[in-house]
Amino acid sequence: MSDAPKHLESCEHRTDCFVDKTRRDFLRDSFLSVAGALIAVGVSRADAFAMPLAFVEAKTRRGSMRSYAIPAADGAQIDRDNQVILVRWQNEAYAFNLSCPHQNTALRWNDRDRQFQCPKHHSTFQPDGSRIEGRASRSMDRLGLTREATGLVVDVDHVIQQDKDPAGWAAALVKLA
Repeated sequence: MSDAPKHLESCEHRTDCFVDKTRRDFLRDSFLSVAGALIAVGVSRADAFAMPLAFVEAKTRRGSMRSYAIPAADGAQIDRDNQVILVRWQNEAYAFNLSCPHQNTALRWNDRDRQFQCPKHHSTFQPDGSRIEGRASRSMDRLGLTREATGLVVDVDHVIQQDKDPAGWAAALVKLA
């Protein structure tokens, strides 16, 4: 037995001690507990750890046209250099202006809620850009989008506002299936 006070003695060889031996043990056990809880409430591993947000760059640039690979799975891709959000959602592709239509703040993807959010005034938008709530008075601005054999082509100068051109806004998508 050591000369250390009883509360500072190692728990390593004691059966009545409930303190984790090391920080690593504590972190491992905590992670396993959280993973177990997620499974118990029905959250799959893919849902719990999925990150359907990626940062991309345009493959080619021709004037105002930017080409991108077709996203392989549902989610959002952001091209910061060109201020473009590419979304694949339920077998459709969309291209959006990166900024909120309210006051041009960069939008963020919230994977847990499967929606876009404006961090400044808390407007929220569905994956297809439709407005849910908040200070924004219209849906996200879509960009002109076409499909080519090698992928998607976005016209960064062709901004389509839902309130000014509802038919154009509704048509600014590409069916993938």
